[in-house]
Amino acid sequence: MNTTTQPAEKKSNGLLGNLLFNIVLPVIILSKFSTEEYLGPVWGLVVALAFPVGFGLWELLKSGKVNFFSVVGIISVLLTGGMSLLQLDPKYIAIKEAAVPGIIGLLVWFSQHSKFHLIKTLLENAQLLNMAKLQQVLESKQLVPQFEHKLDVTNQMLAGSFFLSSVLNYLLAKWILVSPPGTPAYNEELGTMTALSYPVIALPSMVLMMAAMWYLFTQISKLTGEDIDNFLQ
Repeated sequence: MNTTTQPAEKKSNGLLGNLLFNIVLPVIILSKFSTEEYLGPVWGLVVALAFPVGFGLWELLKSGKVNFFSVVGIISVLLTGGMSLLQLDPKYIAIKEAAVPGIIGLLVWFSQHSKFHLIKTLLENAQLLNMAKLQQVLESKQLVPQFEHKLDVTNQMLAGSFFLSSVLNYLLAKWILVSPPGTPAYNEELGTMTALSYPVIALPSMVLMMAAMWYLFTQISKLTGEDIDNFLQ
């Protein structure tokens, strides 16, 4: 096997696994197998939510390190399951759906005022850029303060993507979840919300995240007067 294809294959398998266990299987079970002749609304909910929780735990064990977003995802699913099994008013699901990305957005926003500046940390950990080379060029041209400002703007754009997700999550949940919890109709609505979460919420937020990184890379080129390829790893 050509070893150069392995990273791409791993990413592809990871994406397919995410879609299968976090969206496709839960949607099918919630929508088609939560009626009384199959699993029923309670067990249908438990089985459906077991897939994303199990997949999230498996990813954590496989990586061998704690991934903040994976942990938050697992907690979010467990909260959805707990609220639904307790048959709380669906408005609490909508509040939870908005609160999780909203809190992350606030953490991202305020990270720029701490030593754990998120964008800077991501660039260093992901090894997207040769930070040593970039820092050397910035220092030689006395552009470090300007670059720090660009990092802050990028960080705010990233926070904005989570705020957008928060608003869209809330509106989607309020629009779809109208039936009482503990009923097949509620499970079907939860399945519909899960199915729509990717095109309605994930894609717009992802576009905004990509726009933030595009902004940063173009600003690096403008500041240094060099092509961004000169700094890519």
